Amino acid sequence: MKSWKGLAGAFAIAALCGCMQNPQTRADTAADVPAARIMGAAQSCISIAQIQQTLVRDDRKIDFRVGANRWYRNTLPYRCPGLRFERAFSYQTSLSQLCSTDIIHVLGRTGSGVETRAACGLGQFVPVELVR
Repeated sequence: MKSWKGLAGAFAIAALCGCMQNPQTRADTAADVPAARIMGAAQSCISIAQIQQTLVRDDRKIDFRVGANRWYRNTLPYRCPGLRFERAFSYQTSLSQLCSTDIIHVLGRTGSGVETRAACGLGQFVPVELVR
């Protein structure tokens, strides 16, 4: 029987690849966080397979795109140091879903690669329409 650790590692690598953003976006400010209109009830989890894009907005907000134009905003319960600056995170889960009980790890670039920095809990996933 295969270990769940191998599956969790695969999800962590997928998260790393999907969430590293161009360093040129690091200068973005909180003013760049688009307003969001709530489109339904908050959910505890979203399917990892459906996540197509993640946008770190600041130290507490991450937008997850699932589908062509469907977004979930996750507002972390507490500020996650370095998240806005690094705009990159990873996660590990043995499930096929990312949930409000999961922990993300801020990833920072170093001269020799990437290192894990702060660990922060996720909040609920709220379906939203982004307003620009």
